[in-house]
Amino acid sequence: MNTKLRYASLGLLAVVGLYTGLWAYFSPTNWYANFPGLGLSWLPQLGPYNEHLAKDAGAMFLALAMLTLITLRSVRNTRLVQTTGAVWLLFNVLHFLYHVQHLDMYNTRDQVLNVVFLAALVLLAAVLLVPVLPGRRDDTR
Repeated sequence: MNTKLRYASLGLLAVVGLYTGLWAYFSPTNWYANFPGLGLSWLPQLGPYNEHLAKDAGAMFLALAMLTLITLRSVRNTRLVQTTGAVWLLFNVLHFLYHVQHLDMYNTRDQVLNVVFLAALVLLAAVLLVPVLPGRRDDTR
């Protein structure tokens, strides 16, 4: 894996964490009613609104974003990059598995978008577990 791919994966995961986390934590009612945005709304179908749960989800996404931003500053540190990837991968795999079991409540477009976006997040995290190619400088401090 090269550094540019690490930057891209970490950058996209940081954006997801910040976008979701800031919105869910600081405007939980609006987040619940309108997530993921762009005219789509995927949360009301999953059950009643719960402010505590929405704010906890926001806090968790913000924590993931913080870890990811720290890792972006040390992108050559394979141990840190792989740890961040493993944390995101665990969350994204479990999140993906839940949602693919509950697609029946969505129309076809939203089913496809759910699977595509959540699978992309799994792949972005998995890419971070790939070690640096031999012959490349790697700072594990």
